Amino acid sequence: MTSAVLEHALTDHTELPLRPLPEDAAEVLRALDAPPRLAAHLRAVHDVACQLVDWLKTTFDTVQFDADSVLYGAATHDIGKVLHPAELSGPGSAHEADGYQLLLDRGVQESKARFARTHAAWTESDIEIEDLLVSLADKIWKAKRVPELEQLIVQRLAAISRQEPWQVFMTLDEELDRIAADADQRLAFQAAYPIAT
Repeated sequence: MTSAVLEHALTDHTELPLRPLPEDAAEVLRALDAPPRLAAHLRAVHDVACQLVDWLKTTFDTVQFDADSVLYGAATHDIGKVLHPAELSGPGSAHEADGYQLLLDRGVQESKARFARTHAAWTESDIEIEDLLVSLADKIWKAKRVPELEQLIVQRLAAISRQEPWQVFMTLDEELDRIAADADQRLAFQAAYPIAT
């Protein structure tokens, strides 16, 4: 049975008009009786991922990527914090591998479960543009800028679009500034929900 507070975190539109999570991701959170704070965080990151996906489709329409995977990844990237609730309010990376395994154990395809382990590992050699976008959404939702991550995205987009890296950087920088402007509202939305169920 889903707690009322968790359900509110998944569906509330009164404070901040965040988009709902993909239904299959929301069902995983309900089935695990996830902490409401985690659900709120995933909604905030997912909403930012939606904005990034929309921006990428319109600004760099030659870039081929799996938008559905990005959105599912953003909606579940921290699912391992169900098993490691201390990492909801403090540092830690145990949730990454455990979240990946948790999703696999629930029948989620590896191509979608991988974001639980890759969202903080953007320098690994097998990282795709989808992984970078989930990582970026997980940073910019709270207005955190990570130059190394942004540079990797700029390099990928410049290579695919055949634009100069500085042009891509300027376009990306403008979009990230726009998204970051709402960070305080997203942080307040997350903070309004308790860590414990």
